[in-house]
Amino acid sequence: MKMTKLAVLFSLFFFQMMFSQQDSIAVKNSDSVFVQTQDSLVFENQKLDSVNNLKLKRKNDIWGHLKYDVVAMGGGFANVFTRPFQWKKADFTRVGATVLGVWILYLVDEDTSRFFMENNSKVPKTITKFGSYFGSPQINYGITGAVYVTGLLTNSEKLRRAGVLMITAASTTGAIQQISKSATGRARPGAGLGKNHFKPFGGDFMYRSFPSGHTVLAVTTTYALSKQFKSPWIKAGILTVGAIVPASRVLEGAHWLTDVVLSSAISIAAVEGIDKFLKRKEKYEEDKKYNQELKFKNKISWDFNVGAAGISFVGRF
Repeated sequence: MKMTKLAVLFSLFFFQMMFSQQDSIAVKNSDSVFVQTQDSLVFENQKLDSVNNLKLKRKNDIWGHLKYDVVAMGGGFANVFTRPFQWKKADFTRVGATVLGVWILYLVDEDTSRFFMENNSKVPKTITKFGSYFGSPQINYGITGAVYVTGLLTNSEKLRRAGVLMITAASTTGAIQQISKSATGRARPGAGLGKNHFKPFGGDFMYRSFPSGHTVLAVTTTYALSKQFKSPWIKAGILTVGAIVPASRVLEGAHWLTDVVLSSAISIAAVEGIDKFLKRKEKYEEDKKYNQELKFKNKISWDFNVGAAGISFVGRF
């Protein structure tokens, strides 16, 4: 058995060496010479982190995959809370723009809340009921868990990565919203106390308006799921389903408009942060492929020339 494995590995090594000598493309220009080996680039994308990952790739080692994915989840979870210490100017600009937008909405919080609650009876009850059920932890973790388990059992790395992203993001935002609810103690619109009434660590149900737990989970799940598709129509459909939840919470007077808007912003930021972490650490093959393609694109610069012979585009490597 050991001799068979050794023969397979030797054959793979032989073919890699053989193909790496073929089909080279040389691109020359006045600045530099860039040599790209097509087949060596393919093999580079197929490299694995370690011998253990190579074994996982050859067979569906469920226990090994599970351990690897749990570590990835832990890294993504920690990244969300430590990343702010590494923010740059662009990150602070986005945060500032978000705060400004929420503050503007805060000025009309009572007006928008009154409008939504007065028109609640005009909206089909199936919409509000769907928003209540779909935003519950049971439904959301059922969806995220189903995606991950399917990937684990079918040895689909793409589904496993999607499940890791969804579970990690939901767990992260869930922890944030639980802490924030208690710490802010904002009164719900239905309490009739106004938008400025806060009772930190009050513990009462009516003082847990911000953030919206239903919104956090629904937006996190649907936004993470939408990132798995390239079609804008599919993305729009998934995000529309997720948008029903925050709208229904405002209609029922459970949350202010600013509650659901800021909750949505937190969810999107968490998903984006975890997705970038997985890419940066190259946790999965598609992350490695993404980085390879990005590096290749960054090596190319285009010059636009206009002369007597006409117009030309020159690519420089």
